[in-house]
Amino acid sequence: MMNVILKKGEEKKIINGFPWVYANEVYKTEGKDKNGSVVKVLSFDGRFIGLGFINFLSKILVRILTRKEETIDKAFFYERIKAANEYRKELGYSDNYRAVFAESDKLPGLIVDKYGKYLSVQFLSLGMELIKSDIVGILVEIFSPEGIYERSDVPVRKKEGLEEKKGFLFGKFDPVVTIEENGLKMLVDLKNGQKTGYFLDQKENRDDLKHYAEGRTVLDCFCNVGGFSLCAKKYGATEVTAVDVSETALDFVRKNAELNGFKVNAVCADVFEILREYRKEKRKFGVVILDPPAFAKTADALKGAIAGYKDVNIQGLKLVEKGGYLITCSCSQHLSVQGFLNMISESVYESGTEAKLVEFRTQGKDHATMIGSEQGLYLKVAVLKIL
Repeated sequence: MMNVILKKGEEKKIINGFPWVYANEVYKTEGKDKNGSVVKVLSFDGRFIGLGFINFLSKILVRILTRKEETIDKAFFYERIKAANEYRKELGYSDNYRAVFAESDKLPGLIVDKYGKYLSVQFLSLGMELIKSDIVGILVEIFSPEGIYERSDVPVRKKEGLEEKKGFLFGKFDPVVTIEENGLKMLVDLKNGQKTGYFLDQKENRDDLKHYAEGRTVLDCFCNVGGFSLCAKKYGATEVTAVDVSETALDFVRKNAELNGFKVNAVCADVFEILREYRKEKRKFGVVILDPPAFAKTADALKGAIAGYKDVNIQGLKLVEKGGYLITCSCSQHLSVQGFLNMISESVYESGTEAKLVEFRTQGKDHATMIGSEQGLYLKVAVLKIL
């Protein structure tokens, strides 16, 4: 087994829970092995630090699997996946949830989402890609799914020297599946939907509308397939307008609304433009929801992303009626919690409104983050009451 020896002091953050070893943190390597194999990580003075997947093609040289000296085999991955799923089940998750959350479940590069009787998976690291057949076999054994679909069509794979890919891994089935979320039926497209098919991380935040929607008009911006919109109707919104730039997404909004016996106004438009149009028309809403895509996909893009977040939040704030609520989100990993709150504060000031922070929320409990690995805490959600 190859040894990866760290520079002096670089072991501290790994011991404290950080899951990656960057190439520039390594003093030297001893021995040879192929990319994707398991290697031993040692401190500068020779102490054992952990075992992990190595990939010289990536800036992340080693992805830590364990901080114990143990055998890494199929049984190891079976127990890890089983433990990850049992954690979700003990919290009450059943029909749809994230069953494996990569580094947060000490399974670097593996995402497993459950959608009813089906699984949607991503293999994001070379190490996981090389044991894909074993992982699929384990998933079949633990979940007994009717089918498994791969959604490894993400750019991060290129950084691992891998091509993007998607397709059936187990069984043949219609990739548009029906799930039940927050008591609502939802159609999810595992083949072409966002991420692995749907944004499961917002499930609890969508359900939180039960505190705010009743008797109010709701504007759901960047609505995707309508999760927030449907919860708003379920919890008594008098009227819901769902806006997205994708007509495909809005087609699912309409189908999902019909599936639940609701009426939702689906509007295909650029959110930035339509918010300004609504302001000119002097429209007001009881609740405005802003759930945009990740504006900051890299650290270098953060400055421009903050400008984008401020723009949409300022416009959204001006559309909320007095006493109403703004629910604003960011899924940009590179925007910190404090940076998000600072952006909100500046947006409130520049919009000329007054507001108070009612709630600060994050991703669902099935997307829990390991302490020491806070880059996994990516979703920020704030609920503001407009005074």
